Amino acid sequence: MTEQQRRPTLMDVAHAAGVSRALVSIVMRGAPGAAESTRQKVLEAARELGYRPDSRARLLRSSRTRLLGLSFFSAHAFHAEIVDAAYAAATSRGYDLALSAVASGRPETLAVESLLDFGSAALILISPTLSHQDLAAYAGQVPVVSLLRDDVGDPVDSVSSDDHAGVRMAVDHLTGLGHRRIVHVDGGIAVSAEPRRAAFRAEMDRHGLAARIIPGGPTEEDGLRAARTLGEDLPTAVIAFNDRCALGVIESLRADGLKVPDDVSVLGYDDSQFARLSYLQLSSVSQDAPLLAAAAVDRAVDRIEGAQTPAHVVRTPHLVVRKTTAPPRAG
Repeated sequence: MTEQQRRPTLMDVAHAAGVSRALVSIVMRGAPGAAESTRQKVLEAARELGYRPDSRARLLRSSRTRLLGLSFFSAHAFHAEIVDAAYAAATSRGYDLALSAVASGRPETLAVESLLDFGSAALILISPTLSHQDLAAYAGQVPVVSLLRDDVGDPVDSVSSDDHAGVRMAVDHLTGLGHRRIVHVDGGIAVSAEPRRAAFRAEMDRHGLAARIIPGGPTEEDGLRAARTLGEDLPTAVIAFNDRCALGVIESLRADGLKVPDDVSVLGYDDSQFARLSYLQLSSVSQDAPLLAAAAVDRAVDRIEGAQTPAHVVRTPHLVVRKTTAPPRAG
């Protein structure tokens, strides 16, 4: 198919109008949420491009379904555990799931729009990175539940884990073992990274200890890279942003001839399947994927079935102690 023959898409209209794909979708659906000036600009761009809405997708959306659309990041193992638990939760409420992954070359807007085109009656977005404006635009069409992120604005429901409580548990556990030189390898720009950084500073200050934070990220490679910067001032304990990051920290320490937890204790976050591996047995803060998934599904279904006001549900995590944390070496 040549460029001249290709049917114009929502993204083509968005580029021509200089707005987001979500706003174009709002205008084309005739839903509230776009200013009149924006609406006119989008309609003019659509006319110039010869854009025509897909009537089949519109027909799907016009019929109420018992389908919950769920977007997730394919690179995050913890997201997969939530997806697995969400199936059971949806079935128990008489609903089914449509999945759409955010992946390399597949942006979050495309993942969400695909779920709307499937006819999803509500959206559950795991760790969304979309702006408040885009989230509100989608919430103007169907109920939207943000899972693992709570700073999403008033029109959007959220289900999250109390990051401050989780970090407090981690710091209290390590200080209770006698650790005083504790480092946090953070999550970089990942969702939840900033709340956990702030919580670490506050909790270390509460214990009268210096808060040392090293830039990290959500992957094993991030943990490996961060651990290499620990230098000669080696801490006695590390709290990693998540379990994958913790695994990278452990591999780096072991490569340097250090033992975990004899030389350095390492504590992860999420209590994912990585933490439970028999050769690792990682101490970790558990966000409890099944409970989070069930809460998100319940919130989405309640909104579909009549609840008018968005709600923000915060669950308290718990600490799972295994074999990677121990008292610091004497002396």
